[in-house]
Amino acid sequence: MIVTTTTLIEGRPVRDYLGIVTGEVIVGANLFKDLFASVRDIVGGRSGAYEGALRDARTAAFEELTSEARDLGADAVIGVDIDYEVLGQNGSMLMVSVSGTAVKL
Repeated sequence: MIVTTTTLIEGRPVRDYLGIVTGEVIVGANLFKDLFASVRDIVGGRSGAYEGALRDARTAAFEELTSEARDLGADAVIGVDIDYEVLGQNGSMLMVSVSGTAVKL
């Protein structure tokens, strides 16, 4: 399935707009605190453990997005937006959300 931030796919006209699809993953900040406490791989101000946790959350959100699009019979998701939000008491959770428009090409 094609997933893109653009609103058009060159050479592939949109035949039908099937609706907005989303994927959300919420990760408890305790995960990040625990990671931070055990992180030994900070190099140049970057933490591979943090980046890996964010990458996993983003991947899961995209899997939800594409699954929802497949259920609608979509060939692609266009206009995808990726957001990161801090939620909960004292910023205790991180939400990764992706949304876009499911289309039939």
